[in-house]
Amino acid sequence: MQAVKLKPNQESVFASDVSRYKERTKSSLKMYEHAKRLMPGGQSHNARFFEPYPFYAAKAKGKYIWDVDGNRYVDYWMGHTALILGHSPEVAVKAIGSQSSNGLLFGSANRYAVDLAELVNKVVPSAESVRFCTTGAEATMYAVRLARAFTNRRKIIKMAGGWHGYNSALSVGVSPPYDVPESAGLVGDDDKFVKLAKFNDIEVTKQVFEEDSGDIAGVIVEPIIGAGGVIPANKEYLEYLRTKCIEVGAILIFEEIITGFRVSLGGAQEYYGIKPDLCTLGKILGGGLPVSAVAGRADIMELADVANKSKTHRCWIGGGTFSENALCMRAGIATLSHLMRNRKTIYRKIDKLGETVRSKVDAIFSENGIRAKSTGRGSLFATHFLSENQESISSPADVNASNKAAAKHYYFSMIARNGIFYLPAHVGAISTAHERTDIDDFLSVTEAYAKRISRLE
Repeated sequence: MQAVKLKPNQESVFASDVSRYKERTKSSLKMYEHAKRLMPGGQSHNARFFEPYPFYAAKAKGKYIWDVDGNRYVDYWMGHTALILGHSPEVAVKAIGSQSSNGLLFGSANRYAVDLAELVNKVVPSAESVRFCTTGAEATMYAVRLARAFTNRRKIIKMAGGWHGYNSALSVGVSPPYDVPESAGLVGDDDKFVKLAKFNDIEVTKQVFEEDSGDIAGVIVEPIIGAGGVIPANKEYLEYLRTKCIEVGAILIFEEIITGFRVSLGGAQEYYGIKPDLCTLGKILGGGLPVSAVAGRADIMELADVANKSKTHRCWIGGGTFSENALCMRAGIATLSHLMRNRKTIYRKIDKLGETVRSKVDAIFSENGIRAKSTGRGSLFATHFLSENQESISSPADVNASNKAAAKHYYFSMIARNGIFYLPAHVGAISTAHERTDIDDFLSVTEAYAKRISRLE
C-alpha cells in the first residue's frame, strides 16, 4: 500500500517551516553545501539526513545539543538512542579522561574488556559468553555466522521491515517493496538464504518455518522493532519463536542493539522473561563510544575460540582492529556500573516519562480531531498518523501504510519552530537528563501543532 502524502494545505505549512528553518540555520546550509563536495550526501550516516538539509552539531551536554549557528535543541534522538545518561555524562567523561593518558588502543587483550564482559554477564540473562566488536552491523553479522556454524544450516528468518545494520547478509526486506534489493552492489544470492516473516503475526511466521524448517539456522528479531516503527513485540509472538526454534533446532537471536540496557537493565529479554540463544548489544553498552557485542550460550560462543581448532571448525568473528579498545571499554564499564547502582530510580523515571509522552500525545491529537497512534515501550517512543482505513499500528507494514509524510512534518516542525530535536521518522528516546518539565514542553508544542494542523482539515 502506498503511503499517504501531505494534503496541499499541509504542504504550505511545511513550506513555511522550511523557510523558518533555513533562516535559523544559515551556517548549517553553508556547511552542507561544502560537505557534499567532500562526503556523499554531506555526511556519513544515511539516517541523519532530513529535508531540506540536516543541521550540523557543534556541541552537546546533558539533554541539549547545539548547532553551528548557535541554536540549542532539547534532544530526543539522543545519539541514535545510545545516550541513556544524556550527552557527556560525568561518569563516562571521568572514565575516558582517566584512561586517555594511559593508552587508547593496546592492540592486545586487556583487563578492561574482561571487566566489561563480567558486567554484561551479570545483567544480561543470556550472556554466558561475550565477544566485543565495534558496530551493531558487525554484531548482527557475527550472530548470524555463529548460528549457521553451530547448526550447519544456511537460512535465517528475519522480520520484514527489520533493520540490522548494513551487513550484506541481512540487508534484505528492510523497506518496501520487500522483493526489490535494498541497495545496488548486493549479490543476488544473499536473499536466497534469508526468509521474511511478518512481525507479531504467528500464523504467517508458521508458514515461513514450514517452508524449509530443515535448513533454518536461526531467527533474528528485535523485541521492539526500531526502524520499522518502534513497535513492541507481543509476548506471545516471542514465546512462539522461542518454542519453535527449540522444536526445529534453530538459534533464536534477540537483536538488542537499541533495547539492551534501555527497556530494563537486562534488556528486552529480561523485560519479557524470554531468554534467546544469542543476543546482540550496542549503543548504551559503549557509554557514548563505539562498542557492540554478540553474547549468548557458551556452547555456541565457544566456536569463536580459535585455539586448537582447524580452519573448518572455527567460527571466525575477529572483532576488528578497534574492538575492546581500552577507551571504549572504560566508558562502557562506567555507564553499566552507574546503571547497576541506580537501576531502580533510573528506569522508574525514564519509563514514566516515556509513558506520559505516548499517552498524552495521542490524547492531544484525538482532542483535535487528528488520528494518531504512538508506539514504543519504556523510554522509547514514536508517533504515527493513521491513514483512512487504519485503526492500529502493530507491524512495519502498518507503519508503511500510515501517513509517514505527516509524521516527518510533525517532528521537523519541532526542530524548525520550537528547538526540539527528534530526527524525523526515527526513534525517540528519553534520557536521565530529561525532566518532567521537558515533557510538558514537548506536549505543549504538540498541542500547538495539533491546533495549527486541525484548522487546515
